Amino acid sequence: MDNLKEDKTERVLGIYTKLMNGYLINKAEEAHRYGVNERSIQRDLDCIRNYLGNASECVGFINTIVYDRIEKGYRLEQIYKIKLTNSEVLAVCKILLDSRAFTKAEMTDILGRLIECCVPKSNQKIIADLINNEEYHYVEPRHKTVFIDKLWDVGKAIRECRYIEIDYLRTKDKTIVKRKLKPTAIMFSEYYFYLTAFIDDENIRKDFDVVNDSSPTIYRIDRIEKMRVLEEHFHIPYSNRFEEGEFRKRVQFMYGGTLQKIKFKYSGTDIDSVLDRLPTAMILTEEDGVYTVSAEVFGKGIDMWIRSQGKAITDVEYK
Repeated sequence: MDNLKEDKTERVLGIYTKLMNGYLINKAEEAHRYGVNERSIQRDLDCIRNYLGNASECVGFINTIVYDRIEKGYRLEQIYKIKLTNSEVLAVCKILLDSRAFTKAEMTDILGRLIECCVPKSNQKIIADLINNEEYHYVEPRHKTVFIDKLWDVGKAIRECRYIEIDYLRTKDKTIVKRKLKPTAIMFSEYYFYLTAFIDDENIRKDFDVVNDSSPTIYRIDRIEKMRVLEEHFHIPYSNRFEEGEFRKRVQFMYGGTLQKIKFKYSGTDIDSVLDRLPTAMILTEEDGVYTVSAEVFGKGIDMWIRSQGKAITDVEYK
């Protein structure tokens, strides 16, 4: 009996080693090699497959055994990674802390679960130590609002093209206004999550600076006091769909408004910082370290950024 167990152990380890080294396993060949029938080899493969499935949580990726019909044999296939690398988790943690998007309790919870789920146990303390000081001194946003669940509800409404009704705390006069909206995207910028949406009420749009503005209105999600997802659906033709990626390239500090072109001269020390801030920017000319730059932007947020650059930006023109 002991010899049989030793033979099976040797056989399973031999097949496992061949699979891990990229070899193809042919059941008939392996059965002949070890002097057993093909059913024994199939059971060995099933044992290895079960082991790989159970081990996936530790190794960070899923290995499985698949049958290759072209090569007529079994091989190892790595389906996908289920864990981030140590470096990736550290980078994500740093970005989350710098975002200051959540309350301290939320941030602590998110970071803890991120490390626990995505980092091997042997390295979890190292990652925790590297962010410990920054996490301890974390300053939560002044609104102190927990809105994670609301964020998800908004996302589902966008996905299902359903109207929402919100009670919104307006910034300019601190009053609560009610809006029926066609939600289009969730965006993040400068510490806050935003909802971009089209207002359904034409009477409200009459008060806009530009009545027929084709860009959406922007709402800070933490300022949504109440929200109700309606059963009513809306339809936006594919050709008219809102592309948040293109919008995001052109909007600064999440200040909405009309699309416009801007041209200016930049004489600062780092033109790359300008091109990163304005993804649509193009350098028209460069002479003696002075760049002439043009870009497409939405709204008035660009004015805030220009003022922050001081004397480095001059000769501003709008079109």
